[in-house]
Amino acid sequence: MLFWIVAALLTLGASLAVLLPLTRQAEGDADKSHDLEVYRDQLAEVERDAARGLIAAPDAEQARAEIARRIIRLDAEGTSAPRSGPSLAPRLVGVVAVLAVPLLSWSVYTVIGSPDIPSQPLSARLSQNPANSSVDELIARAEAHLVANPTDGRGWDVLAPVYMRMGRANDAVTAYRNAIRLLGSSSARESGLGEAIAAAAGGIVTADARSAFEDALKSDPTNPKARYFLGIALAQEGKTADAAIVWRQLADGVPADSPWRSVVEQAIAQAEGRVPQQNQTAGAPAPSQDQIDAAASMSAGDRTVMIEGMVATLDEKLRQNPRDTEGWLRLVRSYQVLGKTDQAQDALGRAYTALGRDSDDGRKLTELAGSLGLKVTE
Repeated sequence: MLFWIVAALLTLGASLAVLLPLTRQAEGDADKSHDLEVYRDQLAEVERDAARGLIAAPDAEQARAEIARRIIRLDAEGTSAPRSGPSLAPRLVGVVAVLAVPLLSWSVYTVIGSPDIPSQPLSARLSQNPANSSVDELIARAEAHLVANPTDGRGWDVLAPVYMRMGRANDAVTAYRNAIRLLGSSSARESGLGEAIAAAAGGIVTADARSAFEDALKSDPTNPKARYFLGIALAQEGKTADAAIVWRQLADGVPADSPWRSVVEQAIAQAEGRVPQQNQTAGAPAPSQDQIDAAASMSAGDRTVMIEGMVATLDEKLRQNPRDTEGWLRLVRSYQVLGKTDQAQDALGRAYTALGRDSDDGRKLTELAGSLGLKVTE
């Protein structure tokens, strides 16, 4: 009910703001009539003062002339301005139009709108049954709870992986750190923290991420996520053979139906150069389409970190061996598929420098750039 009262008052205020200017001309006519009466009274007073000898004849004559000029000026303004009579119809049309807009809009809303639906403020939606809430509302509810209860470690522990699945890596880092601080370190929390740090760094396993993965292995030496990403860290450092050893040990230890198995086997094949020539990238574990498909069972965060990590490894390999044409083609394509157009453009320029723009390899790069929508400049 309060909403309708406020809406009515706002509508009334807006209508009055438009209606009031329509009355100004009539008010102006009334002001002119009043001024004319004042000037006539002044003229009569001058005549009385002159008759009683209170003012000299020249002064009286000068006063009469001044008042007459004012009356003439006022009369001239009145004749040049439109009279109230002819402007009455336009003003009436304006008044009707202004009143019709809110009346018409309110009438249409009552027909096609839903005025009977009660308001749904965020606080009310957050207090409703969780089964009837959307994911965003559930997260908002959890965040509101943690704002009021920042020491609820269990809440941070639950929210952290949700942030990762939503691609909010920085928020996931904060949540994992709070959960570890309040609940203590565990293999799952440490590996999740390492994954979040790597995702926030664009897929690079930084020193902080490596430290988290190593802490995860202290609690559980079989943690597949920590072992896999430590292999990624080795590959990013150019230690492809060492990375293959880590991944091979991981593949031997995980069950056959583990979602990590196919991903690790693909990484090993890339590292050892056992993939077909069209998918081989200078021995680096760059993400082939088969490997991306094999990672479908992983979380969005895992897949992103895995793919971006391998692309970063390929980039580093090409800096060391810039004569690998197939590697450059895959690097440019991979960056563009990941949505990193600036890095794809930079890789294209480095490839031209290494292979030559006018060579056969350079023409392959130009064809690829055209198909990906990249700029090819001299």
